[in-house]
Amino acid sequence: MSVVQKQGKILSNLEVAPSIFLLNLGLPQVAETAQPGQFVHLRIGPLSDPLLRRPFSIHRTKPEEAKVSILYQVVGRGTKLLSQRCSGEKLDCLGPLGRGFAIPKVAGQFILVAGGIGIAPLIFLAETLLRKMGNGKWEVEKEKRKKMEVVFLMGAASTEYILPESELLSWGAAVEVATDDGSKGHRGPVTDLLTRQMDRSVASCHIFACGPEGMLKEVAQIAGQQKIPCQICLEQRMACGVGACLGCVVKTRSGYRRVCVDGPVFPAGEVIFE
Repeated sequence: MSVVQKQGKILSNLEVAPSIFLLNLGLPQVAETAQPGQFVHLRIGPLSDPLLRRPFSIHRTKPEEAKVSILYQVVGRGTKLLSQRCSGEKLDCLGPLGRGFAIPKVAGQFILVAGGIGIAPLIFLAETLLRKMGNGKWEVEKEKRKKMEVVFLMGAASTEYILPESELLSWGAAVEVATDDGSKGHRGPVTDLLTRQMDRSVASCHIFACGPEGMLKEVAQIAGQQKIPCQICLEQRMACGVGACLGCVVKTRSGYRRVCVDGPVFPAGEVIFE
C-alpha cells in the first residue's frame, strides 16, 4: 500500500462536541487506499511550528468525494492550532500510515468497544464491516447469517460526547452506551457493557477496541479469559510516524514494537500493559 505526501484542502473543520472537532480533508489518494485503523500524519502549521507532525486516526473515508475525515479532541497546543485552521486552507498530509485492523474472513458477531475519542477509527471499521455484510461477501448459511451483527459499545464522560449514535443505528449496528456520569445508558465504564455482552456472544465472535490504555488493558483481559480474538488500536505519541525514530515503541511479548509501523493495531494478547 503506497504512502503519499500531499497538500490536503480543508473542506470543513467544525466543533461537534465540547473540544471535539470533525475535520474533512480533500485527499483523493488517501481516501481510495486507507484501511480502518490506519492514520495520517499532519503538519499543523504552514511552516515548522509546531515542529513535529501530529498523528490522527482516519475516522471515515468517502472515495467518491475524495474526502478523508478526522475526528480529534483538543488536548494541547498542536490540536488547539489545528482547531483554528479554516476551510480552504491546506494541510501537509503523510499517509495512510500504519497497520490497520485485520478484517475477519469468517462471518460472525463483531463487538467494537470505544472509549472517548477512541471512537474515531472504530466508525471506519464499523462502516467497513456493515458494508461487507450488506454486500453479501461472506458466504454463510441462512441461519448463520442471522447471527452476523456489529455490536458497538460506546463509552464517554457524558451524553454530550456520545456520537454518532444515530448514524450507527441507521447503518444497522446494535449500539449500547455507557457514560461516567450516568447521563445516558449504563452508568460506569464501557467495559461493564463488554462483560455483559459476553453472556450473549455467539460463535465466531471478534472484539475490536480503541481508547485509553486502562480500558484496553481490561478489554484484553476479558477477551483473554473468554478466548475471543481481540484487536486493539493503540494511541501513542509519535515523532516521525514511519518507524525511523523509535519514539513510539510499546512492549509486547515479542519485544518492543513500533506503534507507527508495526501497529497501531495489535492482537490484544501480544501487548504487555504495565
